[in-house]
Amino acid sequence: MSNPPDIEVVLIAGVSGSGKSTVGGLLAERLGWDYAEADAFHSPANVAKMRAGHPLTDADRAPWLRAIAAWIDGRLASGRPGVVSCSALKRAYRDQLTGGRPAVRTVMLDGDRDVIAERMRRRHGHFFGAGLLDSQFADLERPAPDEHVLTVPITDSPEETVARIMKSLDLTPGH
Repeated sequence: MSNPPDIEVVLIAGVSGSGKSTVGGLLAERLGWDYAEADAFHSPANVAKMRAGHPLTDADRAPWLRAIAAWIDGRLASGRPGVVSCSALKRAYRDQLTGGRPAVRTVMLDGDRDVIAERMRRRHGHFFGAGLLDSQFADLERPAPDEHVLTVPITDSPEETVARIMKSLDLTPGH
């Protein structure tokens, strides 16, 4: 069975520390699809701001979201499916990344703040510190039913989470 023709890009969303990079990379690997980590699209100024402990504003995020949308459009135009991880905390952000792109499907990784905070305390070398987690939850707008977002709890291992995503979206390796 091949992938449904209507899913060409999977957007893995969630607050920092929810496992987007791990799950997104593993999903792309299992599917044989291209993968992009949204952190790579941040400007040096945004990274410096977050490293200093300051949350980004909508204005800070605007060029970042445009760059991610351009990556998505590149996958759609080339016929090369992909997975991209991006916090996509607000509906407006998700709409910017998926609007007019019916072949993009969003998966929201959902977890308890305390569990995510503990994960963030254990990771080292990332510019986004645990002190910014509250700003992420403050900005988070849970997906509405009309967004058709697959919400997946982060209670399982990354491998089990990927298996759940693949089954729920009816995705199989190869294309």
